[in-house]
Amino acid sequence: MINSQPLSTARWHRITEWPLTVAALVFLGFYAWSVLGDLQGPAGQLAETVITITWALFAVDYVVRLILADHRLRWFGRHLLDLAIVALPILRPLRLVRLLTLLAAFQRVAGRTLRGRVVLYTAVSTVLLVFVSALAMLDAERHDPGASITTYGDALWWACTTITTVGYGDRFPVSFTGRCIAVALMVGGIALLGTITATIASWLVDRIADQQEESQAATRNQVADLSRQVHQLHQLLLSDTTRRTIDQN
Repeated sequence: MINSQPLSTARWHRITEWPLTVAALVFLGFYAWSVLGDLQGPAGQLAETVITITWALFAVDYVVRLILADHRLRWFGRHLLDLAIVALPILRPLRLVRLLTLLAAFQRVAGRTLRGRVVLYTAVSTVLLVFVSALAMLDAERHDPGASITTYGDALWWACTTITTVGYGDRFPVSFTGRCIAVALMVGGIALLGTITATIASWLVDRIADQQEESQAATRNQVADLSRQVHQLHQLLLSDTTRRTIDQN
């Protein structure tokens, strides 16, 4: 029996989540292979073909989500980065953020608390951002005559010093593409640092609130015990008074 349920944005997301996750993994694998191996000839053409096909899948996903949106103009305005990633070849490496759908699937299965998801999201996002930025930087800089980033080790060192805002300056991009990637990594590093800071602050506030709640709960229990004891004592005094009154009569 054919499911006649109309297609919605939520249903489209459920249908395409895992296929796009697989596509993102394939994209990551072939992109890393092409950059690290500096592929030429048939191998390079194969890698480029697979990268183009997987990239096209994300372009189709963007178009379908735009069509299914209830308020298309508002949705378009809120997803300008998605449009840039799909439309501009210079930003194509950033399409790898689709790998974060793996986190969404893991979160639903694991059932972690909100803070656990934030910490996991931050950790994986940091590793992914550094890895992809290093790949993209090596791809952009390796063949530039004045480049100081010519190996993946150099690119990885540059990414680590940049995302932590250390910036030694011993490795730096000289091409326009490399500088655009550097700006994206700087912004991403600041955002991740803000997320970590907010997570720690939230954890401290919750710990203090939990301790206060435990203290208040203990106080309430003590007050309840005292109330029960007073009530029992009152009942005993009332019973004793009643008995004496009966004896006197």
